[in-house]
Amino acid sequence: MREKNVGRGSDPDLDIQDIDIDDAVLEDATHEEEADDADPEEMERLYEERLAARRAERQARHRARVRRAWFYRILAAFILIDLILLLVVGVRALSGKLSSGKRGETQESVLNTGSAASDEANAGDGTAVAASGESGSEAETEAAPQDARTTLFAKADRLAAMYDYDAAAETLANSDYKEDPEALSRIEEYQATAATMVAADNSEITHVFFHILTVDTERAFTDDKQGKDFNQVMTTIPEFEKILQQMYERGYVLVGLHDIAEVQKQDDGTEKMVSKKIMLPEGKKPFVMSEDDVCYYEYMEGRGFADKMVLDENGKLKLQYTDAAGNVSIGDYDIVPILDNFIEEHPDFSYRGAKAIMAFTGYNGVLGYRTDETYDASSPNYDPKNTANPNIEADRETVKTLMKVLVEDGYELASHSWGHINFTNRSLADLTRDTDRWERNVETLMPEPCDIILYPFGADIGDWHPYSADNEKFQMLEKAGFRYFCNVDSTQAWTQISGDSLRQGRRNLDGYRLWKDYCGEDSKLSDLMDVQSVFDTRRPTPIEWG
Repeated sequence: MREKNVGRGSDPDLDIQDIDIDDAVLEDATHEEEADDADPEEMERLYEERLAARRAERQARHRARVRRAWFYRILAAFILIDLILLLVVGVRALSGKLSSGKRGETQESVLNTGSAASDEANAGDGTAVAASGESGSEAETEAAPQDARTTLFAKADRLAAMYDYDAAAETLANSDYKEDPEALSRIEEYQATAATMVAADNSEITHVFFHILTVDTERAFTDDKQGKDFNQVMTTIPEFEKILQQMYERGYVLVGLHDIAEVQKQDDGTEKMVSKKIMLPEGKKPFVMSEDDVCYYEYMEGRGFADKMVLDENGKLKLQYTDAAGNVSIGDYDIVPILDNFIEEHPDFSYRGAKAIMAFTGYNGVLGYRTDETYDASSPNYDPKNTANPNIEADRETVKTLMKVLVEDGYELASHSWGHINFTNRSLADLTRDTDRWERNVETLMPEPCDIILYPFGADIGDWHPYSADNEKFQMLEKAGFRYFCNVDSTQAWTQISGDSLRQGRRNLDGYRLWKDYCGEDSKLSDLMDVQSVFDTRRPTPIEWG
């Protein structure tokens, strides 16, 4: 029994089956001892040998059991790992299928611009867009609300980037996400930033202007009278793009004339032009931009300028252009849409979405369409020298659409007279007839009445003194609805607010003015740009005023 106790103590993993084996060995030894009267020492030796054999057998079986246990444990572990892998693969496959379905539905809603879901997503008002399946709700996921939230925040951030912090805060405060912690944090940030803005000096707002941009300098700047005129008064596309970049880098921010001042009705019933606050970060400088003759005249055809304004397949304003080989393309061939692209990339270049002023004459129609009554064979004012436009009514409707999009896009619209006449030299009767024709042929195509006039040639109806009540030309224009009057002035800034009108001087950034600074004869543009890096050296030089 001593050996058995020692065996148990030396191997704590032995179970009851091991103990029974030891008892069997002792039992056999006892029977043999009773049956044999041999030498006791011999009996003891035999007993020890058998006991050792039994121990060896027992230990061998124990090791086998241990090996089997480890085998089953390892097998179970492998089975468990396989099950986990199968589960993961299954979940990913199912998730991928759902995601694919959601992507397909999202793309369909974007392409189908007439759908309600697309309208809600484009509006960015925080409405959750539910992708419809057969039952109308099977494919509804968290992705659509998250996209609406992201779109909403992006809309608010863009408004803030354009310095309209109140509108940015209201966009979030009036949305379904008004209690969202991130929305609340952004509103607080907008308000804090707005508190740091300073009011601009409205008397120091410069106004720059251009004519239609030149696409092909070889066809435009020829050595004839027309080519020399183009070289004087036109700006090339590379020059315009560099001017934008340099003015942006110098802290200039586009504003509209209506941002500077507005007409307000007084208690006595009279109207008064009242200055408005333009709130910008310290160091930012507001400026106004305009473009004259946005008509794409007949005489410009084939000379390296755009043909007409159009809407592309996405409803964006673009220009049609015909190159020297007769190939027609749609692209970025004038201030619109080059300015749009720049502001899209640099929203802080625009104050609350303001862009340029587009000024129109009427005698050749507008925006490249021959919409004037002088092209209408059925009109008593048809000019037989013009080629009648058989599509004039359709073209007028097209122009109405383009004008509406321009205003919605942030552009202001202006008169440049009907016949591009000199307001200083022409009689009141001439100006009245011209204004009537402009109202009849151009203003009727605009989405709202026009109150801006940019004088052709910069020729004003008065000197630097405020317009007086006895100025008959002013009385006529005021009666026609004009309240903003812009001449051409070489000084950096000139703004006059008096009575119910605003006057402002404009600076020409054309070939002649750029050349004068480039060759060193003048230095009138150094506040806006480095002319040495802007001037397009493809121009024939010198450039003299014809």
